[in-house]
Amino acid sequence: MAHDDDLPVRKRRRLEALVLDSLGVDELRAYIGELTEEIARVEADIGRKQGHRSAADAFFKPR
Repeated sequence: MAHDDDLPVRKRRRLEALVLDSLGVDELRAYIGELTEEIARVEADIGRKQGHRSAADAFFKPR
């Protein structure tokens, strides 16, 4: 009998997979638009965080 600890750790999904079969072309295009907006939002946050990191690295850089 396997224990839960023996099971491989599954990577957490941040987005639920949408059932695409019931969507029409216009709905699929709208969905792509939503995903594109979310990607842009995440990329902007990555840029902001990298900027903070660069500033911190420059501040603490040995002289």
